[in-house]
Amino acid sequence: MGAPLVCILMGTYNGERFLAEQLQSLEAQTHGHWRVILSDDSASDATFEIARQFQLKWGIERLEIRRGARQGFVQNFLSLACDPATHADLYAFADQDDVWMKDKLARAVARMGSDLTSRVPKVYCGRSQLVDAELRPIGLSPRFTRAPSFRNALVQSLAGGNTMVFNQSAKNLLEAAGMQQVASHDWWLYQIITGAGGTVDYDPQPMLLYRQHPDAMIGENITLGLRVRRMLHVAGGRLSSWNSMNLAALKRVAHLLTPEHRDLVITFDALRRGNLYQRVQVFSRCGVYRQTWQGTLYLRLAAVFGKI
Repeated sequence: MGAPLVCILMGTYNGERFLAEQLQSLEAQTHGHWRVILSDDSASDATFEIARQFQLKWGIERLEIRRGARQGFVQNFLSLACDPATHADLYAFADQDDVWMKDKLARAVARMGSDLTSRVPKVYCGRSQLVDAELRPIGLSPRFTRAPSFRNALVQSLAGGNTMVFNQSAKNLLEAAGMQQVASHDWWLYQIITGAGGTVDYDPQPMLLYRQHPDAMIGENITLGLRVRRMLHVAGGRLSSWNSMNLAALKRVAHLLTPEHRDLVITFDALRRGNLYQRVQVFSRCGVYRQTWQGTLYLRLAAVFGKI
């Protein structure tokens, strides 16, 4: 049996500044059996042309380029993951502005194990080395120690999509769920896999350089200012809006969830929209939690003020 084929699913949007460096880091992977499908949502820059130059270098078998539907980054990534015509042994999400460490794919392949035909949906994910626009280290993404689970996934995204590698069974699950309107593609993958009884392997060892810059679609809360901004988002109802969106999607695909998790979705959604007494019962009756005590505190405050 040869090396597993990893299909790298990359969504781009006006990414000309960093795209070439990211594609070069894919080319440098020690696990060499991969291909890229790049879906470009750009409207005004040279992203497509840069990708085309790499396609000429690598060949169309190694790099397929698509024009995205320009419906936002979530739908762009889901359009790639939900395409039934795409086949590989493993799949990896990739952002346009990171730099992958040379052994990123090799480590993921090793931890996914040899049973690539398993019916159990599985995702590997983990931490990142945070860097500025010039790749200067500025810290690490949080190291989470609590067990991944659906009760965590209901209220928190565990890891960035740029770290995620998943098997065919996980892709089948995404295809069966279809193009849902959700808060983010990585959070959705965490929810649907744990909700269906799949497994999550969280790696505490950083695997990529994750650029933090003003144009990034999503970043880490690494400073006091960013943490305060997250609290304001909670106070402003953004968390509640995201939860409503995700829960509506989970209800639409309830047939894919385990019976226990189907019931949990219904109970959590009902309590979070109830009176104060019902909202604070969310924790005792549903057992939801975030990975840090600070995050769980934010969640409890959100419940008290009706923002969960």
